[in-house]
Amino acid sequence: MNAAQRNRHAALLKSAGFEDSPALTVQSTDGEIPHGRELSFAWLSGTVMTGLTSVLLMGAALYVSFQGQASFSTAYEALQVPRSKTEALGPTDLSAKTSRLRPVTATRSDLEVIEASIRETVDGRDMIRNQPFVRIRATLATAPTSLSEGVPDYDPVAILNATQPIEATEASLDINTDVYGAEVEGEVAVKLAAMPTTFVPPRAISDQSAAEYARGVVEATFFSENDPPTLAYAALAPSVRDLGLDPAAGTLGGVAENVTVVPKTTQAADAELGRSERILTIRERTPLNEVMRRNGFTDAMIAAIDTTLQNVFPSTDLPAGARLRILFGPSRTSNTLIPYRLSIYLHDGGADVDVHRATVALTDKGQYVLGLAPAEIEFPEEDTEEVNVANLPSVYRSIWETGRKHELDDATIERIIGMFAYDVDMTKKIAAGDSIELLKSAPDAEGRSELLYVALTLGSTTRQLYRFATAEGVIDFYDPDGETGKRFINRRPLEGGGTLRSRFGYRIHPIFKTRRLHTGVDLAARTGTPIYAAGDGVIEYYKWQSGYGNKIEVKHVNGYETAYGHLSRFVDGLGVGSKVRQGQVIGYVGSTGQSTGPHLHFEIKINGNLVDPLSVKLPKDNVLPQQYEAQFQQTMAQINDLMTREPEPVAVAQNTTTP
Repeated sequence: MNAAQRNRHAALLKSAGFEDSPALTVQSTDGEIPHGRELSFAWLSGTVMTGLTSVLLMGAALYVSFQGQASFSTAYEALQVPRSKTEALGPTDLSAKTSRLRPVTATRSDLEVIEASIRETVDGRDMIRNQPFVRIRATLATAPTSLSEGVPDYDPVAILNATQPIEATEASLDINTDVYGAEVEGEVAVKLAAMPTTFVPPRAISDQSAAEYARGVVEATFFSENDPPTLAYAALAPSVRDLGLDPAAGTLGGVAENVTVVPKTTQAADAELGRSERILTIRERTPLNEVMRRNGFTDAMIAAIDTTLQNVFPSTDLPAGARLRILFGPSRTSNTLIPYRLSIYLHDGGADVDVHRATVALTDKGQYVLGLAPAEIEFPEEDTEEVNVANLPSVYRSIWETGRKHELDDATIERIIGMFAYDVDMTKKIAAGDSIELLKSAPDAEGRSELLYVALTLGSTTRQLYRFATAEGVIDFYDPDGETGKRFINRRPLEGGGTLRSRFGYRIHPIFKTRRLHTGVDLAARTGTPIYAAGDGVIEYYKWQSGYGNKIEVKHVNGYETAYGHLSRFVDGLGVGSKVRQGQVIGYVGSTGQSTGPHLHFEIKINGNLVDPLSVKLPKDNVLPQQYEAQFQQTMAQINDLMTREPEPVAVAQNTTTP
């Protein structure tokens, strides 16, 4: 820049109010306010430190106030604000962040008492008396709540222990299902005696009357009124005409029952994934606390809700016809759903409507407070629950949830799981609509009852097991073919069952990247997890083998063999020729050989041929002796009769709905 340019630039700055001044200088003012163009490091550092301290203090205050939580907003559905009628959601609205309709399933949870006249022998005399039984029919739980907290991990060895035959005690042998053909009042003693040879029963009808009756039936069946007596074909089987229906008049029709009609589209609200709403109908007058306890409310929650409701809903019982709407959402502290909102509706018989009485909702602080009524809906005929398909529980956990809901003791639940574990993959997710049926004896003076029958329906397959006691005092459960559900080989022989990582069949090898046959299944587990013998047998191989690493081979009866690969170590004291029993620890999970991580490679061979361990049909371990076939068939018929009987007028707990 030349002199003329500099002068022009200075003139422009001066005309704009600026002037060319010396640079800032650092002056030590000993804490005094700097003047002019002086700059004080003390003042600058103080200003910066004040700002940083303020930010840290505000952040700490926010963190402490929210107790380190990751989310702080109250669920919109929990503390509902009034919505316009046009925005009211139907019973199918799951309030999920999705544009796709989440399914709604009809649910059932009937716990009923039935009575039957039972025949038994007492001191040499035949007695007939009324005996109560408890029948449970329920859909399997589709969502885990606090009821299934503390459930033990799936363990095949525990299942083996739970499926052992029932110890024959006086109480267990006293269970009787010998249903008498007629109902009696009180107790009736029956005495059988030989009929005298001189006794001739009187004729109910004369021979002439019998002949006329036979002639009339034959003529009406085989001869027409105007035609000669030539033999004609007769429709001996009943037809639809016998029901008063004429196919020529048009197509046959009917009324669909137990069907939940779901709209094709629905309005979606903004809420977190995993929430679901359960709609219950109270069939008989029932304590509110009992209903809440069977639907996943803890004792602490029930106490808090009782306190909140005491002024607006002081009654401790729910009358017949009352409705409950329970909104569930994910817990912040466990992998379960907890009740976010509970709404109570009482039926007004005169107006034939359900009137809202009270709503309690969960706040951010974990307290239940009074809330506004949720959006109006038209209550369905059947109890329903919205299903989170992506979050359905396993068969194992669902049976635990359903059993505890119906107050089954843990030992009974473990036995039920054990009876089906050999045929059913307990780690597989259930489907909405899967169900279970049980029959138990009525509780005795000490509250104990015996399981008599279990039926588990998964998809389109129903598996039934009946309790039966032999003359030797062996009590076990058998399917209609007289076989127990036990298999002599376990499909997942390690503690906890492992996690399925690779199935049987051709695959791309994870190390060599070539297509090869995977000769077994890979069950992932932590290093050191115990491995059990899948069945009784003799060890034939017990050392290192190429890609398998540490490997064990066990030979069983009838041409069956099992193999276990990639073990971290063997069990001391075992070797080739050692006899092992089902459930005995033979090694520990590892990653030896050609392995990408700790897991058990498990194989099954039948007559030297490799098969899929998870799908191959395995023989049963125990079969009922043929000498008991007729008696077992009679027991099945009697139990089936009890399962079809009408319940007593007052049901024990027909007021809850299983998720």
